[in-house]
Amino acid sequence: MSNDQTGPLTGLRIVEFAGIGPVPFAAMLLSDMGADVVRIVRPGAPALDKRDIVERGRRIVELDLKVRAAVESALALLDHADALVEGFRPGVMERLGLGPDVVLARSPRLVYGRMTGWGQDGPLAGAAGHDIDNIALSGALHAIGERRGPPVPPLNLLGDFGGGTMYLVVGVLAALFESQRSGRGQVIDCAIVDGAASLLTFIHAALAHVTWRDRRGSNLLDGGAPFYTTYACAGGGYIAVGALEPQFHDVLIRKLGLDPDVFSDRLDPESWPRLRKVLQETFAQRTRREWCDLLEGSDACFAPVLALGEVASHPHMAARGVMASLDGVACPAPAPRFSRTPSALRPVQAESHDPAAIAHGWSARSPGKSRSD
Repeated sequence: MSNDQTGPLTGLRIVEFAGIGPVPFAAMLLSDMGADVVRIVRPGAPALDKRDIVERGRRIVELDLKVRAAVESALALLDHADALVEGFRPGVMERLGLGPDVVLARSPRLVYGRMTGWGQDGPLAGAAGHDIDNIALSGALHAIGERRGPPVPPLNLLGDFGGGTMYLVVGVLAALFESQRSGRGQVIDCAIVDGAASLLTFIHAALAHVTWRDRRGSNLLDGGAPFYTTYACAGGGYIAVGALEPQFHDVLIRKLGLDPDVFSDRLDPESWPRLRKVLQETFAQRTRREWCDLLEGSDACFAPVLALGEVASHPHMAARGVMASLDGVACPAPAPRFSRTPSALRPVQAESHDPAAIAHGWSARSPGKSRSD
């Protein structure tokens, strides 16, 4: 990979310690935005191929971090890096000789991003866990699902990538911004339990206003309301409606040809089972395609529920180029979009690079980040 990258983060150097879940996705986002990301993997790790699109855009370095010489190679890279991201359990990097005390003593300006499920401290810090466990503890999982059913895991979008990756990326970029003024790096303790709880701030505000009930499937935004949920169509498939505001709800009811007086008490939760039945029977009368022809593009707050394989061909998604191709593999295009310094998809690299050569290249481009400083 050449270093003539474009994007708003061009010139930023990041060392990623290979893992799973939120850290690789964070490194992918940073690379898409132009950062030069070097990924340290253990020797003998499974080889990447072009389908490993989350691992795209990084140079790979194989280092056995149980060997002192390999640790020294990693430290040499970090001497000239701007940021580090890792997702090991608390204490692992310290045992390897790569903890914050060691690294920041050599490179005081480095931003040290740490990603875990439970956080760097607390009674559960050393325990294993995954996205589902983290969002369970945050309260988020309890709120998702049907009223009389069990909690439903929302893929691993809410924990790993929402409460994890996005907070890690924001934290790293915020710390880098601050370091431009102070000349000092810092450690970021990014925990999925923290991030997922933070994402619930709006819901906690609703709880405080007593406009939210702490029972899933019973509120405006959790599928409880008949005007903010999904419905089955004739012939298979689903549609989604989100007609929260009265003016949008009026459009929906008018286009459906229903009596507005039937929905006069739509904000009363006691009416929701009755109104849901009316809408279920209505939407079951036509196919998804027919409902799209009638409602899509209007202010009825409507959309078809697309399968993953349908997204690229939808007219709106196609017009925006939401889906792209990387070496023949379908993948979402980079987001967000920048008007002057666009992000870009960069290929998955399978070959290993020489860490000394990368460190030399970084040193040549950043004399101010040398160890001697």
